Amino acid sequence: MIRRLLFAFLLFGVATFVEAQGRDLPDFTDLVEKQGAAVVNISTTQVVKGGNRLGGAVPFDEDDPMYEFFKRFGQRKMPGMPHDFENKGLGSGFIVSADGYIFTNAHVVADADEVVVKLTDKREFKAKVLGADRRTDVALIKIDANGLPAVKLGDPNKLRVGEWVVAIGSPFGLENSVTVGIVSAKGRALPQETYVPFIQTDAAVNPGNSGGPLFNMRGEVVGINSQIYSRSGGYMGLSFAIPIDIAMEIKAQLQNGGKVSRGRIGVAIQEVTKELADSFGLSKPQGALVAKVEKGSPADKAGVEEGDIILKFDGKPVGQSSELPRMVAMVHPGSRSTLQIWRNGALRDLTVTVAEMSDDDKAAGRQRSSGKKSEPSAANRLGLSLSDPSPEQKKQLGIKNGILVEEVRSARFDLRSGDVIVAWVDKGVQTEVKSVEHFNGYVSKLDKASSLTLLVRRGDSQIFTTIKGFGDK
Repeated sequence: MIRRLLFAFLLFGVATFVEAQGRDLPDFTDLVEKQGAAVVNISTTQVVKGGNRLGGAVPFDEDDPMYEFFKRFGQRKMPGMPHDFENKGLGSGFIVSADGYIFTNAHVVADADEVVVKLTDKREFKAKVLGADRRTDVALIKIDANGLPAVKLGDPNKLRVGEWVVAIGSPFGLENSVTVGIVSAKGRALPQETYVPFIQTDAAVNPGNSGGPLFNMRGEVVGINSQIYSRSGGYMGLSFAIPIDIAMEIKAQLQNGGKVSRGRIGVAIQEVTKELADSFGLSKPQGALVAKVEKGSPADKAGVEEGDIILKFDGKPVGQSSELPRMVAMVHPGSRSTLQIWRNGALRDLTVTVAEMSDDDKAAGRQRSSGKKSEPSAANRLGLSLSDPSPEQKKQLGIKNGILVEEVRSARFDLRSGDVIVAWVDKGVQTEVKSVEHFNGYVSKLDKASSLTLLVRRGDSQIFTTIKGFGDK
């Protein structure tokens, strides 16, 4: 009897727990019903002139997530026949105003000859691409319609990590698919993506979701789903959305002129690590370290120097280096802005006139050295074999001083054969390296626990790198 009562009590407890947990789980049904109608399916067509279609074979294994997608939407072959053919594409978007303005990704509509928007009520419209900004991957398109359901816009700055979010889109052409997840991180910087502080989520996003909205639990759009991290082509738990405020900042420019004008000051920057902060005498890692100043650029004219750390731009703190390009980009070209910099252990303010960013991205070519040079030295206590560049090499590299790294015999620090050591930093003060003898003389005086920060030229770029506790080779 006691066992039966105990068992009944346990069952009651489990049922009560499950019921309580069920009450605590979020309900997305109202959000989807109210906001889903503003999400659209986008199909694109691009006519490729005089090319050969891909062969009939699908270039993915059958268990690959991209297999069915490519099989259905990939190109089909007319053997050996050069001819014009059509590339088909799919994506998502959402209506931001009742008169037919729609946000999507730039990569969804880029180079498309025809863009067709399909609404949830099955109506279809040909859309006009008003503008596509590749740097943020935001595009604005327009359909000829009125009285359309439009989304509400939220504030992504109020998002909290761990908060529930909802993605709606057309993965693999499956219209109005709903997935949910949480905000995994905010302000995420991705390689080669300088102008977007991405919202990272674990809501399932797949090919075809691109350009669709990311909602918070209040039914407000906080982002545009843009990228996934994947080794297979399918979802792996890492999705990235463009904050909606970034899109809205450029909407007017896309709507009025079809392109976005951005500011630039002409510096190459890098993150300030704890080791670099110590070398430059900063109390904590912050700001953007100037590794290179473009000759004749606004920064050069304003007096910015290599080794300066930009702590504020127009009075706004630069917490991480990735924040500075976005701050500068949003300034109208021709405007005067104030930089607060840290140089030689002291703060100072500089005024810079912001220029306009070119549409063309600069290709970072690697400079090749040539001409006669001195013989490399024996490896020093860092495990580096170095040589003094010839006058011809200095001219080719565009340097007055510096030494060449011939061989690196230690994997403990970020130096490579072909690098040029331009300067070292000691207590925030830069000293140009005049020769191998000059450099090795300085290194020989450092104790084993010392940190050594170097300014290094690598190809067309420059970086600061720190060697810590190098004592023995």
